[in-house]
Amino acid sequence: MNFASDNGGPVPTQVLEALTRANEGYAPGYGSDALTAKVADQIRTLFEAPQAAVYLVGLGTAANALALATLVQPYQTVFCTPDAHIHMDECNAPEFYTGGAKLTLVPGGDVMTPQALRAAIAGEENRGVHGPQRGAVSLTNVTEGGNVYALDQLGALCDVAKAYDLPVHLDGARFANACVALGCTPAQMTWKLGVDVVVFGGTKNGLMGVEAVVFFDPKHAWEFELRRKRGAQLYSKHRYLAAQMEAYLEGNFWHDLASRANASGTRLRAGLEALGLEVVNDTQANMVFFRAPLRVHRAVMGKGAVYHFWGTEDVPEDEPVTARLVCDWSLGDQSVDDFLKLMGQAL
Repeated sequence: MNFASDNGGPVPTQVLEALTRANEGYAPGYGSDALTAKVADQIRTLFEAPQAAVYLVGLGTAANALALATLVQPYQTVFCTPDAHIHMDECNAPEFYTGGAKLTLVPGGDVMTPQALRAAIAGEENRGVHGPQRGAVSLTNVTEGGNVYALDQLGALCDVAKAYDLPVHLDGARFANACVALGCTPAQMTWKLGVDVVVFGGTKNGLMGVEAVVFFDPKHAWEFELRRKRGAQLYSKHRYLAAQMEAYLEGNFWHDLASRANASGTRLRAGLEALGLEVVNDTQANMVFFRAPLRVHRAVMGKGAVYHFWGTEDVPEDEPVTARLVCDWSLGDQSVDDFLKLMGQAL
C-alpha cells in the first residue's frame, strides 16, 4: 500500500530484460550507438515528427532545465505556475542552467489560464534594459496537483504564447498518464497545439531512469547537445538509457503502464468518495488529493499505508488535512482495496 510516489515503484521485467540484452558485448559510447539511433527514430514516429531532434537524459530535472536553457537567454524569464516542478522542486536548476533566467509565476494554482498567462506576459518586458525580457512558457501535464489539461486548454495557452512569439515547453514527467486520460496521441498533445519542446517522461512510469527531450524544430539540436554535455548529462554508456526507452516504446508499453496507474487512480478516487471523503483535484490520472481527519491518516499509516500529508501544525486530531496518493503501474486493485478498507475502518 505504497502511494508515496510513482518514483518509488519497481521497474517492469521487460525493461530489465532490455537492459540485459543491451549489456552484451561492446557498443560506441556517448549516444553514438545503434540502439540510441533506433530509439530516436521510434520517438519521432510516435510523435509523428520526422524532423524532431530527440535526446535522452537520466533525470527529469535535467531534462527540464536543459530544455529551457536551450530556449531562453540569461536575461529572459520563464512563465510557469506557482506549483510547477521547475519552481517548487528543482532547487533553482532552471535558473542555474539558463545562466540566470528568472521564473515569473503566473497567479493561480497548478492549472494555468490563458487570461492569467496573458496578464503575466504583458507585465514583463516593459521596463527596457532594467527588467527581464519575455522568454518561454512552461506547462505541465499531468499537473503537480494531479489535474489534466484538456487539449483545448493547452491549445489556448499555446495560442497566447505564440501571440507574443514565445516558445512553449511541456514538462511531461507524467506525459503518458495525461495521454491516457485524454485519449489522445502524443502529437495531439504537443506540436499540433504549438508545443516547441516536450519532456517525454519515463522514470515516473516504470523506467529505471530516463527521459526523452524532443525538440520539434531541429534548429535547437546542436545547442542542446552542447548544453547536455556541459551539464553532465551525456552518458558514456548511453545504450543503457536507450535500452530502457526501447522497452518502453515496444508495443506501446508506455501507454499500457500509464493505463494501469490511471486505472488504480480512478478506483482509488471512487472508493474515497464512496466513503464520504472530499477529493480535491478535479480530473483523473494517477494522483488523488483528498482530505481526511488527521487521526484517520495516522491510523491508516499505523497499519502500513505509505503516503504524504501536510498542513498538520497545531491541527486538532479531528481536523481534515490534505493528503496526496500517487498510483504507479504496479500497484494493482488489491492494494487499492486494502487501503480503502483501512480508511473505512479508521473513519
